[in-house]
Amino acid sequence: MNILEKIIEEKKKSLALLKKEISLDTLEKNIKRQSLLDFKETIKKNKSISLIAEIKKASPSAGVFVNNFNHLDIAKMYVDNGATCLSVLTEEKYFLGKLDYIKDIKKQFQIPILAKDFFIDPYQIALSKSYGCDCVLIIIAALDGGQADEIYSEALKHNLSVIVEVHDQKEAEIALK
Repeated sequence: MNILEKIIEEKKKSLALLKKEISLDTLEKNIKRQSLLDFKETIKKNKSISLIAEIKKASPSAGVFVNNFNHLDIAKMYVDNGATCLSVLTEEKYFLGKLDYIKDIKKQFQIPILAKDFFIDPYQIALSKSYGCDCVLIIIAALDGGQADEIYSEALKHNLSVIVEVHDQKEAEIALK
């Protein structure tokens, strides 16, 4: 089993528990309290180079990047230096991310935020938006069958921008369908 397969298996388990704790109805109520920034339009309207700066504490291959990790300090540095948007890792076990990072950053900064996680279930779209994300990442390699379409449709239903990650021609063909 490769690392992506391990992450997806863990994600399935954690989602099963989370769905029992937080209903979709509760998420939808929380979403109504969120203000949405248009990630795609922010990039399109930018007159110069658009930079999506990533806030990431760790990775499975490299371990912890920053020992004294403070997502708000990193966000401030990026915003102060002209980042157009932020990409925030929210996967907890392997990347040590948190959805709360998005909520915290949104309280202090007016900048569109991409929730970067392994989206395998439409529920995650509502969950991420309930924390204030403006965009989600769909990783084609993490999905099978019609999952990408289902997640993409859910993101559009919630007025979120979508970035699709592909690694080869086959995945690109799937994404373009």
